[in-house]
Amino acid sequence: MPLIQVRDVPEHIYRLLAEQAERERRSLSQQTIAVLARGLQVEMDPKTRRKKVIQLIRASPRVQTKVSDPAKSIREDRRR
Repeated sequence: MPLIQVRDVPEHIYRLLAEQAERERRSLSQQTIAVLARGLQVEMDPKTRRKKVIQLIRASPRVQTKVSDPAKSIREDRRR
C-alpha cells in the first residue's frame, strides 16, 4: 500500500485529528485516511456502504418484511 508522510501539520489540526481518532476508536493513521476520504468524497468504508444500503431497504415502502441485522445473524450462527 502506498505511504504518505505529512510534515509541519499545524498543532490545532493534529489535536483535532487525534481527538476524532480517539472518539471513533481509530489509530491516527486510520482517522487521517477517513478524513481524507470524506474530504475527497470517496467511499472508503465498505461497512458504512452496507449500512446505508440496509437503511435504504428498510425505508423502502416495497419491503414487506423486516430486514435483520447481518451482524446479529452471524453471531447467532456462531453460537450454534
